[in-house]
Amino acid sequence: MIMFIVVLAGSYLLGSIPFGYLIGRIAGIDIRKVGSCNIGATNVVRVLGKRYGYAVFLLDFFKGFGAVKLSMLLAMRSPPDWNSPELFGSIAAVSSIVGHSYPPWLKFKGGKGVATSAGALLALTAVGGLIWFGIWIVIFWLTRYVSVASITAALLLPVVILVISWRNQSAKVIFYFSVCAAAVVIWRHRSNLSRLMHGTEPRFTRK
Repeated sequence: MIMFIVVLAGSYLLGSIPFGYLIGRIAGIDIRKVGSCNIGATNVVRVLGKRYGYAVFLLDFFKGFGAVKLSMLLAMRSPPDWNSPELFGSIAAVSSIVGHSYPPWLKFKGGKGVATSAGALLALTAVGGLIWFGIWIVIFWLTRYVSVASITAALLLPVVILVISWRNQSAKVIFYFSVCAAAVVIWRHRSNLSRLMHGTEPRFTRK
């Protein structure tokens, strides 16, 4: 039980590090007050440029990846009834995404969880992560909307996990993670869905 609490709390705290906000402060602005007012990589790219935005994406990505990998290592050192790497990894994945989306340091107003979800998913299942990222790339290329790509990829995530792991009994817990991750990401994109419906959602133009 203590190990469970350590994984849950540790992953949440790791995920809650607001890299977008911190990098914005380094650049001399409060990213929460410009653009879409979101601390995620997309808003940082729009406001500060690719150099800062890509750095935020990678840091947010490795929050999820690191939380899962560390938790799976802890699983190897746990008692036999708790030593499931998939279980520990899935708990860490969801906790890190929730931490990113609801950080206590910023009054629980964080990012939308896409980069952190991608990192966590890749750590849990490399094949699933690559397929999910491929879906995101294709949808973004077709629409030029980050939000549409993120929402579509989130909706298809449980399907992807179900298809690649339906014969693997121990991987079923990863499917439950995918449902939780998809729910958090879609919930965090409520404002984007509203703007899409009203035709006011900004898109990245082709150069």
